[in-house]
Amino acid sequence: MSQPRIVIIGSGWAGFYLAEYLSTTAYAVTVVSPRRTSAYTPLLASAACGLFNFYLAEEPVRSKHRKCRFIKANVLGVDFESRSVHCAPAFEDDEVVSNEMFDLEYDYLVLAPGCIPNTFNTPGVAENALFMKNVSDAMALRKLLFDLLEKASLPNCPVERKRELLHVAIVGGGPTGVEITAELDDLAHRELKDLYPEVAEYLHISIYDVAPNILGSYDQKLHEYANEALLRRNIAIETNSRIEKADKHALHIKDKGRVPYGMLLWVTGNKAVPLVMDLSVKKTEKGLIRILTDSHLRVLKSKGSDEVYDNVFALGDAADIEGSSLPTTAE
Repeated sequence: MSQPRIVIIGSGWAGFYLAEYLSTTAYAVTVVSPRRTSAYTPLLASAACGLFNFYLAEEPVRSKHRKCRFIKANVLGVDFESRSVHCAPAFEDDEVVSNEMFDLEYDYLVLAPGCIPNTFNTPGVAENALFMKNVSDAMALRKLLFDLLEKASLPNCPVERKRELLHVAIVGGGPTGVEITAELDDLAHRELKDLYPEVAEYLHISIYDVAPNILGSYDQKLHEYANEALLRRNIAIETNSRIEKADKHALHIKDKGRVPYGMLLWVTGNKAVPLVMDLSVKKTEKGLIRILTDSHLRVLKSKGSDEVYDNVFALGDAADIEGSSLPTTAE
C-alpha cells in the first residue's frame, strides 16, 4: 500500500519544522518552496553585520538525514476538488524553465507560504530597497555596505558625496528595524572605524517610521528606552515620516523633501503572498490577510461557514485560528 502524500507549501518556520518532524516512513512528504533553505530570521541582522557566518542563519531543506522530497517552485493555485496544486518552477533567471508549469496531487495539504515584505505600493521601493527576509538579503546588505565604503574611500570622492554614500536609511521602526539599526551601529564602532579610518566618521544611520514612536505597538517604557538608547548612539530617529517615493539615490519624504542615501533598507512589515489572496477560503478581514482555520488548523471553506476542507491545514504567518488570533512571530 502506497504512503499518503503530504504536500507542504513553504519552507519557513512552520513548513520546515513540520517537514523535519513528520514521519517519512508513514508519509510521502513533499516540500514546495521557491527557497531551498529555511532562514533563522532573528539571526539575519547579526549575520549581515558579520557576527557569524551566513550558513549559521539558515538550514537547507534537502538533507541526507531528512528523507523528504523538495521541489523549488512557486504554488500558483490549489484545486481543492481534484486535490492538486498548480506550480511554476522558481528560477527567475530562466524564463523557459519558469514557464514549464506542472501539477502535484496530494492526500494531505499544508499551507504555510509565509508572507512577503509590504511596500505599501510606495513607488520605487521594490526596485531600489533592500529587505531582510532571508540570507540572500543579508548577504546583499553586507556587500552593498562594503561597496559604499570603498566608493567613499576613493581619493577623488568629495566630502558631501561621502556623506550621501554612507547614509543608511532604514524605513520601519519595528523590532527588525531597531535591531538592524543597532547591529549596523555596533559594526561601525567595532570594526569599520579601524578598517576605514578615513571615512568611517561619515557613516550615519537614520530610522524612519510613519508612527509617532519607534516600537509603537509595544509598551511605552520599551519604546522610550529604545528611543533613548538610539539617540545616545547618534542615530537619527525620524518618526511621523511619510515616504512618498524612492529613487535609486534618495527618499522623497512629505514635508522633508529629497533625502539622499547610499543604502535603503525597507523593514515595514509583511503582507499576504499572492497565493493566499487568490485562494477560495475563509480569511481575516482586517490587517494582514491570513487564512482562517479551526482549532485543529483545518482550513475553513468560506465566509459565514464553519465547514472545513478535508485534509487541508494551514499554519505559520499566513494562517490564523478563528477566534484565537496569534501574532506572526516564531521567535
